[in-house]
Amino acid sequence: MTNNATRFASQINAKLNGFVPETAIILGSGLGRLAEKISQPQIIKYEDIDGFPQTSVSGHTGALIAGQISGKNVICLQGRFHLYEGHQPQVIAQVIQTLKLLGVKQLVVTNAAGSLNPDMPPGSLMLISDHINFSGKNPLIGPNDDTIGPRFPDLSNAYDVAGRDLVRRLADTNKIVLHEGVYLMVLGPNFETAAEIHAFQTLGADAVGMSTVPEVIAAAHCGIKTIGISVITNFGTGMKKTPQSHEETLEQAQKASDNLLLLVQKYLENA
Repeated sequence: MTNNATRFASQINAKLNGFVPETAIILGSGLGRLAEKISQPQIIKYEDIDGFPQTSVSGHTGALIAGQISGKNVICLQGRFHLYEGHQPQVIAQVIQTLKLLGVKQLVVTNAAGSLNPDMPPGSLMLISDHINFSGKNPLIGPNDDTIGPRFPDLSNAYDVAGRDLVRRLADTNKIVLHEGVYLMVLGPNFETAAEIHAFQTLGADAVGMSTVPEVIAAAHCGIKTIGISVITNFGTGMKKTPQSHEETLEQAQKASDNLLLLVQKYLENA
């Protein structure tokens, strides 16, 4: 592991007092309520970990919250690190490697994303089946540490097939409408142009956002099983000819967030 990951893990372990998380959950914009479901939470602010990256985005608190959800040991990252903030992609790899050192075996990534599919409106949930890395960045650039993972990692199961099958079954059982599709990452921070949205649709993407992909690549590299779920908060630029209602979008996003909380809790019960 990198020296930074080892250093971060040592500091966090000292604060966890023997608690070993098995699942890490990365919470996207506006999805921090899941952390409220953690019982007996231990809260470690990013700023209290020497050298740990900080988040500057509104809606991202910037804390690790460890405890139990559905009887399972979890650690939530309430606030992720975006490349558009100026973070180097290797920093994201170091954070994922830190989770591995803490004992994490599986990762649940969530995000807020824009829909590229007219049949997947705001308020929907999309299970990520695959991704397109359109950011031009990769967290594995640089010397490879063979003790972490191979120089050329395979991403054919980056979004765990068995985990996705379970999530689909749980969605059906709990009457949650769950779409499935390809997530495309752009660097940001601007929203996309209508021409870019059309190009991404042509490429086969179903949703677009500014995160998640570096985390998933790093997790695949170091052997952490991953599932990803997007909360759809808007249509891509140019997909609606009439102005969107911000109030309606917020209402639908809230509804999707409630379904996401339930789905993640059920997944943890059964994974």
